[in-house]
Amino acid sequence: MFKLYYAPGTCALASHIALEEAGASYTAERLDFKNSQQTSPQYLAINPKGRVPALVTERGTLTETPAILAYIAQGFPQARLMPDDAFAFAQAQSFNSYLCSTVHINHAHKMRGYRWAVEETSFADMKRKVPETMAAAFALIERDMLKGPWVMGEQYTVCDPYLYTIALWLEGDGVDLAPLPKVAAHRKRMSERPAVQKVLAEAKA
Repeated sequence: MFKLYYAPGTCALASHIALEEAGASYTAERLDFKNSQQTSPQYLAINPKGRVPALVTERGTLTETPAILAYIAQGFPQARLMPDDAFAFAQAQSFNSYLCSTVHINHAHKMRGYRWAVEETSFADMKRKVPETMAAAFALIERDMLKGPWVMGEQYTVCDPYLYTIALWLEGDGVDLAPLPKVAAHRKRMSERPAVQKVLAEAKA
């Protein structure tokens, strides 16, 4: 039995969907970010980074979305959530790493400029840049990385809930979906999957 710590509207949604798609036995505990539950002593004892997701396993706690997604995929091979071929597996890891190290950071500049600067004027400048950097990142995904119908082509993988999760932030980041028909179609396709519908319903409950 796994335990996933998450908060609504965060990248933890990708891991939550992946657990459901894998058929894993798990519980999910929601953290209240508005009341800073992620920085409480109780949660910091679980994840000293004070962020989500955190996946508690019998062998210890895992953090960082790409690592959690790879663990779920490899732990449930019957679900076929990663390619078997070593090169294709590396390509999937490359995609997830790009979402984690570049796209998510672009998004974070909107609300968390204090991580990179101390001047209020810097925060405003970073926030103004978000629509541009997010649009550029997704233009690259649209043109060169989303093979379709799923990220890796015909096989649904853990890349798909991760892309879906971050794509849900686009309108809030001031990005027009019109130039991104493949991304928009992928998002719609994901929203129709039973696992996604179940996880979103739980998050809203």
